[in-house]
Amino acid sequence: MRDRSHRKRIYLILSFLAAGSAVTYSTAAQSPELQQKVAEIKEAVAQNKQALAQYTWVEQDTISLKGEQKKQEHFQVRLGPDGKPQKTPLDAQAAPAAPSGGRLKQHVVEKKKEEYKDYADQIRALIQQYLPPDKDAIEQARQKGNIALSPEAGTPGQYKLVISNYIKQGDNMTLVMDKTQKNLVSLSIASYLNDPKDAVKVTVQFSAIPGGPNHVSTETINGVSKQLTIAIENSNYQKT
Repeated sequence: MRDRSHRKRIYLILSFLAAGSAVTYSTAAQSPELQQKVAEIKEAVAQNKQALAQYTWVEQDTISLKGEQKKQEHFQVRLGPDGKPQKTPLDAQAAPAAPSGGRLKQHVVEKKKEEYKDYADQIRALIQQYLPPDKDAIEQARQKGNIALSPEAGTPGQYKLVISNYIKQGDNMTLVMDKTQKNLVSLSIASYLNDPKDAVKVTVQFSAIPGGPNHVSTETINGVSKQLTIAIENSNYQKT
């Protein structure tokens, strides 16, 4: 028994050392250029999040299903203590539509509405884990060796970083940074809900508030399996 217990302890110690060596190797193997660019992005997202906490803005969400617009909503938004958006609806409560057809048809219509509302809420909640990017999560990805410079240079004056396994295994997020301004220009996300087959794709464009921080100007969330799209536009930024 003692020998078996001793061997087990040795195995655990060796496994721990091997894991530590792998992390050390992945960090050491990263080029100075990559480490510098990761540091720039971390600083940019941290400063931006802090500055945006002083603003409120209006968000317009347009939900489309298979290319047909189904709903449009407006919210007053500000960042909460956790750095995530807190939304207050601005639209008046719509009166319920007059029933048409028989009870069975009404039931089917209501069930479909509820199903797609739940799906839209799920993909919104998923993307809130990615946006705004978090400096601590970026640093964790760097330590694991999950960040790489994209081979596609893109527009002159910009560079791209690709982060793999950022929130979920097999996801990726590509950030495009302006070299001079050291601000995010755009980002794209490829993720999924519970199953990798239930893909969610996102494209985000950033703009600068005059005399202030960068912000998400437009965001398009595409729930691929149900062909549901949420197009988001942010405007009317006001300092509080």
